[in-house]
Amino acid sequence: MHTVSAAPLRAGVGLRLQHLKTVLDTRPEAAWFEIHPENYLANPHAAEMLFEIARLYPISVHSVGVSVGSAEGVDRRHLARIGALIDRLNPILVSGHLAWSTHEGDYLNDLLPMPYTQEALAHVAAQINQVQDALGRPYHLENPSNYLGFKDSTMTETTFLAELVERTGCRLLCDISNVHVSAHNLGYDARRYMDEFPGHAIGEMHLGGFEVEAEDSGSSVIIDTHSQPIDDHAWDLYAYAVERFGMRPTLIEWDNAIPSLETLLEEAGKAEAVAMRTLAGARRALAG
Repeated sequence: MHTVSAAPLRAGVGLRLQHLKTVLDTRPEAAWFEIHPENYLANPHAAEMLFEIARLYPISVHSVGVSVGSAEGVDRRHLARIGALIDRLNPILVSGHLAWSTHEGDYLNDLLPMPYTQEALAHVAAQINQVQDALGRPYHLENPSNYLGFKDSTMTETTFLAELVERTGCRLLCDISNVHVSAHNLGYDARRYMDEFPGHAIGEMHLGGFEVEAEDSGSSVIIDTHSQPIDDHAWDLYAYAVERFGMRPTLIEWDNAIPSLETLLEEAGKAEAVAMRTLAGARRALAG
Protein backbone atom coordinates (compact mmCIF):
# COMPACT_ATOMS: atom_id res chain seq x y z
CA MET A 1 0.00 0.00 0.00
CA HIS A 2 1.14 3.53 -0.77
CA THR A 3 1.82 6.01 2.03
CA VAL A 4 -1.11 8.41 1.98
CA SER A 5 -1.36 11.76 3.75
CA ALA A 6 -4.25 12.09 6.18
CA ALA A 7 -7.29 13.87 4.79
CA PRO A 8 -8.07 17.17 6.53
CA LEU A 9 -11.00 17.00 8.96
CA ARG A 10 -12.57 19.85 7.06
CA ALA A 11 -14.95 20.43 4.16
CA GLY A 12 -13.65 20.45 0.59
CA VAL A 13 -15.32 21.04 -2.76
CA GLY A 14 -15.59 19.20 -6.03
CA LEU A 15 -13.12 20.71 -8.50
CA ARG A 16 -14.69 20.98 -11.95
CA LEU A 17 -12.91 21.80 -15.19
CA GLN A 18 -14.24 25.35 -15.45
CA HIS A 19 -12.69 26.22 -12.08
CA LEU A 20 -9.14 24.97 -12.72
CA LYS A 21 -7.84 28.31 -13.97
CA THR A 22 -9.64 30.21 -11.19
CA VAL A 23 -7.91 28.08 -8.55
CA LEU A 24 -4.49 28.64 -10.11
CA ASP A 25 -5.07 32.37 -10.55
CA THR A 26 -6.62 33.15 -7.16
CA ARG A 27 -5.26 30.44 -4.79
CA PRO A 28 -8.48 30.36 -2.71
CA GLU A 29 -8.63 29.36 0.94
CA ALA A 30 -9.79 25.82 0.22
CA ALA A 31 -9.13 22.88 2.53
CA TRP A 32 -9.01 20.29 -0.27
CA PHE A 33 -10.46 19.43 -3.67
CA GLU A 34 -12.00 16.29 -5.10
CA ILE A 35 -11.81 15.39 -8.79
CA HIS A 36 -13.35 12.85 -11.15
CA PRO A 37 -10.36 11.16 -12.82
CA GLU A 38 -12.37 10.41 -15.97
CA ASN A 39 -12.35 14.15 -16.75
CA TYR A 40 -8.55 14.14 -17.12
CA LEU A 41 -7.67 10.87 -18.84
CA ALA A 42 -8.08 12.29 -22.35
CA ASN A 43 -7.51 15.96 -21.52
CA PRO A 44 -3.75 16.56 -21.14
CA HIS A 45 -4.07 20.33 -20.74
CA ALA A 46 -6.52 19.96 -17.86
CA ALA A 47 -4.33 17.22 -16.37
CA GLU A 48 -1.29 19.50 -16.29
CA MET A 49 -3.33 22.19 -14.54
CA LEU A 50 -4.53 19.57 -12.07
CA PHE A 51 -0.98 18.44 -11.29
CA GLU A 52 -0.05 22.06 -10.57
CA ILE A 53 -3.05 22.42 -8.25
CA ALA A 54 -2.08 19.17 -6.52
CA ARG A 55 1.20 20.80 -5.48
CA LEU A 56 -0.85 23.44 -3.65
CA TYR A 57 -3.83 21.57 -2.21
CA PRO A 58 -4.73 18.06 -1.01
CA ILE A 59 -6.61 16.17 -3.73
CA SER A 60 -9.16 13.38 -3.43
CA VAL A 61 -10.03 11.15 -6.41
CA HIS A 62 -13.65 10.05 -6.88
CA SER A 63 -14.20 7.73 -9.83
CA VAL A 64 -17.54 7.46 -11.60
CA GLY A 65 -16.53 4.70 -14.00
CA VAL A 66 -14.84 1.86 -12.09
CA SER A 67 -18.19 0.02 -11.82
CA VAL A 68 -17.46 -2.47 -9.03
CA GLY A 69 -20.99 -3.85 -9.39
CA SER A 70 -20.66 -4.80 -13.06
CA ALA A 71 -21.44 -8.43 -13.79
CA GLU A 72 -18.71 -8.36 -16.45
CA GLY A 73 -15.99 -7.38 -14.01
CA VAL A 74 -13.94 -4.23 -13.65
CA ASP A 75 -12.46 -2.83 -16.86
CA ARG A 76 -8.78 -3.48 -16.16
CA ARG A 77 -7.58 -1.07 -18.84
CA HIS A 78 -9.69 1.76 -17.44
CA LEU A 79 -8.51 0.92 -13.93
CA ALA A 80 -4.87 1.02 -15.05
CA ARG A 81 -5.35 4.49 -16.58
CA ILE A 82 -6.92 5.75 -13.37
CA GLY A 83 -4.12 4.13 -11.38
CA ALA A 84 -1.48 5.97 -13.41
CA LEU A 85 -3.21 9.28 -12.66
CA ILE A 86 -3.50 8.40 -8.99
CA ASP A 87 0.19 7.53 -8.80
CA ARG A 88 1.07 11.02 -10.03
CA LEU A 89 -1.39 12.78 -7.73
CA ASN A 90 -0.89 10.68 -4.56
CA PRO A 91 -4.38 11.68 -3.36
CA ILE A 92 -5.57 11.77 0.22
CA LEU A 93 -8.58 9.56 -0.63
CA VAL A 94 -9.74 7.35 -3.49
CA SER A 95 -13.42 6.51 -3.81
CA GLY A 96 -16.16 5.23 -6.08
CA HIS A 97 -19.73 4.01 -6.13
CA LEU A 98 -21.60 0.90 -5.06
CA ALA A 99 -23.16 0.59 -8.50
CA TRP A 100 -22.65 -0.73 -12.03
CA SER A 101 -22.39 1.33 -15.19
CA THR A 102 -21.02 -0.95 -17.92
CA HIS A 103 -22.67 -3.50 -20.20
CA GLU A 104 -21.09 -5.44 -23.04
CA GLY A 105 -18.17 -3.03 -23.16
CA ASP A 106 -20.30 0.13 -23.22
CA TYR A 107 -20.23 2.77 -20.49
CA LEU A 108 -23.66 3.94 -19.40
CA ASN A 109 -24.14 7.51 -18.19
CA ASP A 110 -25.69 6.39 -14.93
CA LEU A 111 -24.95 4.63 -11.66
CA LEU A 112 -27.27 1.63 -11.60
CA PRO A 113 -28.36 -0.36 -8.52
CA MET A 114 -28.08 -4.04 -7.66
CA PRO A 115 -29.87 -6.44 -5.32
CA TYR A 116 -28.31 -7.01 -1.92
CA THR A 117 -27.79 -10.76 -1.98
CA GLN A 118 -25.02 -13.15 -0.97
CA GLU A 119 -24.15 -13.67 -4.63
CA ALA A 120 -23.86 -9.93 -5.26
CA LEU A 121 -21.86 -9.52 -2.05
CA ALA A 122 -19.28 -12.10 -3.09
CA HIS A 123 -19.02 -10.59 -6.57
CA VAL A 124 -18.62 -6.97 -5.42
CA ALA A 125 -16.12 -7.99 -2.71
CA ALA A 126 -13.97 -9.68 -5.34
CA GLN A 127 -14.12 -6.58 -7.53
CA ILE A 128 -13.16 -4.27 -4.67
CA ASN A 129 -10.20 -6.49 -3.85
CA GLN A 130 -9.07 -6.23 -7.47
CA VAL A 131 -9.38 -2.43 -7.37
CA GLN A 132 -7.47 -2.11 -4.11
CA ASP A 133 -4.74 -4.46 -5.30
CA ALA A 134 -4.37 -2.50 -8.55
CA LEU A 135 -4.34 0.92 -6.87
CA GLY A 136 -2.34 -0.09 -3.82
CA ARG A 137 -4.54 1.87 -1.44
CA PRO A 138 -7.92 1.62 0.33
CA TYR A 139 -11.01 2.19 -1.79
CA HIS A 140 -13.85 4.23 -0.27
CA LEU A 141 -17.23 2.89 -1.38
CA GLU A 142 -20.19 5.29 -1.59
CA ASN A 143 -23.75 4.35 -0.67
CA PRO A 144 -26.06 4.96 -3.64
CA SER A 145 -29.09 7.16 -4.19
CA ASN A 146 -31.99 4.76 -4.70
CA TYR A 147 -35.20 5.04 -6.67
CA LEU A 148 -36.34 1.44 -6.38
CA GLY A 149 -35.69 -1.64 -4.30
CA PHE A 150 -35.23 -5.29 -5.26
CA LYS A 151 -37.53 -8.06 -4.05
CA ASP A 152 -34.57 -10.44 -4.33
CA SER A 153 -32.54 -8.56 -1.70
CA THR A 154 -31.83 -10.66 1.38
CA MET A 155 -30.11 -8.01 3.49
CA THR A 156 -30.26 -4.28 4.10
CA GLU A 157 -27.93 -1.83 2.39
CA THR A 158 -26.11 -1.09 5.64
CA THR A 159 -25.55 -4.80 6.28
CA PHE A 160 -24.27 -5.20 2.71
CA LEU A 161 -21.82 -2.34 3.20
CA ALA A 162 -20.67 -3.66 6.58
CA GLU A 163 -20.01 -7.10 5.04
CA LEU A 164 -17.97 -5.52 2.24
CA VAL A 165 -15.84 -3.71 4.81
CA GLU A 166 -15.33 -6.95 6.72
CA ARG A 167 -14.41 -8.98 3.64
CA THR A 168 -12.18 -6.48 1.83
CA GLY A 169 -10.91 -3.97 4.36
CA CYS A 170 -12.32 -1.18 2.19
CA ARG A 171 -13.50 2.09 3.65
CA LEU A 172 -16.83 3.85 3.19
CA LEU A 173 -17.89 7.17 1.76
CA CYS A 174 -21.14 8.10 3.50
CA ASP A 175 -23.14 10.31 1.14
CA ILE A 176 -25.54 12.07 3.50
CA SER A 177 -27.72 13.48 0.73
CA ASN A 178 -28.03 10.03 -0.85
CA VAL A 179 -29.34 8.71 2.46
CA HIS A 180 -32.06 11.39 2.49
CA VAL A 181 -32.89 10.78 -1.19
CA SER A 182 -33.15 7.01 -0.74
CA ALA A 183 -35.11 7.24 2.51
CA HIS A 184 -37.67 9.55 0.90
CA ASN A 185 -37.99 7.50 -2.29
CA LEU A 186 -38.17 4.09 -0.61
CA GLY A 187 -40.08 5.15 2.49
CA TYR A 188 -37.72 4.42 5.34
CA ASP A 189 -36.31 6.46 8.22
CA ALA A 190 -33.05 8.24 7.36
CA ARG A 191 -31.90 8.49 10.96
CA ARG A 192 -32.45 4.81 11.56
CA TYR A 193 -30.34 4.12 8.47
CA MET A 194 -27.57 6.28 9.95
CA ASP A 195 -27.90 4.41 13.26
CA GLU A 196 -27.22 1.15 11.38
CA PHE A 197 -24.42 2.51 9.17
CA PRO A 198 -20.94 1.08 9.91
CA GLY A 199 -19.57 4.39 11.13
CA HIS A 200 -16.16 3.03 12.10
CA ALA A 201 -15.38 2.62 8.39
CA ILE A 202 -16.37 6.13 7.26
CA GLY A 203 -13.40 7.92 5.70
CA GLU A 204 -15.36 10.65 3.95
CA MET A 205 -18.82 12.19 3.73
CA HIS A 206 -20.57 13.84 0.79
CA LEU A 207 -23.25 16.52 0.61
CA GLY A 208 -25.03 17.46 -2.60
CA GLY A 209 -28.19 19.12 -3.84
CA PHE A 210 -31.18 17.42 -5.41
CA GLU A 211 -34.49 18.17 -7.10
CA VAL A 212 -38.01 17.09 -6.11
CA GLU A 213 -40.33 15.90 -8.88
CA ALA A 214 -44.06 15.56 -8.34
CA GLU A 215 -45.78 12.40 -9.53
CA ASP A 216 -49.33 12.00 -10.87
CA SER A 217 -50.25 10.09 -7.72
CA GLY A 218 -49.63 13.20 -5.63
CA SER A 219 -46.44 11.83 -4.09
CA SER A 220 -42.94 12.95 -5.04
CA VAL A 221 -39.58 11.50 -5.96
CA ILE A 222 -36.23 13.10 -5.20
CA ILE A 223 -33.63 13.06 -7.98
CA ASP A 224 -29.97 13.25 -7.00
CA THR A 225 -28.97 15.90 -9.55
CA HIS A 226 -26.18 17.76 -7.71
CA SER A 227 -27.62 20.93 -9.23
CA GLN A 228 -28.93 22.83 -6.19
CA PRO A 229 -27.80 24.18 -2.83
CA ILE A 230 -27.89 21.58 -0.10
CA ASP A 231 -31.38 21.09 1.32
CA ASP A 232 -32.21 21.73 4.99
CA HIS A 233 -33.14 18.05 5.44
CA ALA A 234 -29.65 17.05 4.33
CA TRP A 235 -28.04 19.61 6.64
CA ASP A 236 -30.06 18.22 9.57
CA LEU A 237 -29.05 14.66 8.70
CA TYR A 238 -25.43 15.76 8.37
CA ALA A 239 -25.55 17.21 11.88
CA TYR A 240 -26.98 13.91 13.12
CA ALA A 241 -24.17 11.98 11.40
CA VAL A 242 -21.48 14.24 12.89
CA GLU A 243 -23.03 13.81 16.33
CA ARG A 244 -22.91 10.02 15.93
CA PHE A 245 -19.59 9.56 14.13
CA GLY A 246 -17.62 12.77 14.66
CA MET A 247 -16.25 15.04 11.98
CA ARG A 248 -15.09 13.43 8.74
CA PRO A 249 -13.59 15.01 5.62
CA THR A 250 -16.75 16.29 3.93
CA LEU A 251 -17.22 17.15 0.27
CA ILE A 252 -19.61 19.61 -1.33
CA GLU A 253 -20.74 18.07 -4.64
CA TRP A 254 -22.15 20.20 -7.46
CA ASP A 255 -22.07 18.70 -10.96
CA ASN A 256 -24.89 20.42 -12.90
CA ALA A 257 -25.74 24.11 -13.18
CA ILE A 258 -22.35 24.61 -11.54
CA PRO A 259 -22.05 27.94 -9.71
CA SER A 260 -18.97 30.02 -9.01
CA LEU A 261 -16.11 28.58 -7.01
CA GLU A 262 -16.90 31.19 -4.36
CA THR A 263 -20.40 29.73 -3.92
CA LEU A 264 -18.97 26.23 -3.50
CA LEU A 265 -16.50 27.42 -0.89
CA GLU A 266 -19.33 29.15 0.97
CA GLU A 267 -21.19 25.83 1.12
CA ALA A 268 -18.02 24.18 2.45
CA GLY A 269 -17.82 26.86 5.12
CA LYS A 270 -21.41 26.13 6.08
CA ALA A 271 -20.62 22.42 6.41
CA GLU A 272 -17.74 23.19 8.76
CA ALA A 273 -19.96 25.53 10.80
CA VAL A 274 -22.67 22.87 11.11
CA ALA A 275 -20.10 20.29 12.22
CA MET A 276 -18.42 22.58 14.75
CA ARG A 277 -21.77 23.67 16.18
CA THR A 278 -22.89 20.05 16.48
CA LEU A 279 -19.70 18.93 18.19
CA ALA A 280 -19.79 21.89 20.57
CA GLY A 281 -23.37 21.02 21.51
CA ALA A 282 -22.40 17.39 22.13
CA ARG A 283 -19.53 18.50 24.40
CA ARG A 284 -21.87 20.77 26.38
CA ALA A 285 -24.35 17.92 26.79
CA LEU A 286 -21.61 15.65 28.15
CA ALA A 287 -20.34 18.33 30.50
CA GLY A 288 -23.82 19.15 31.78
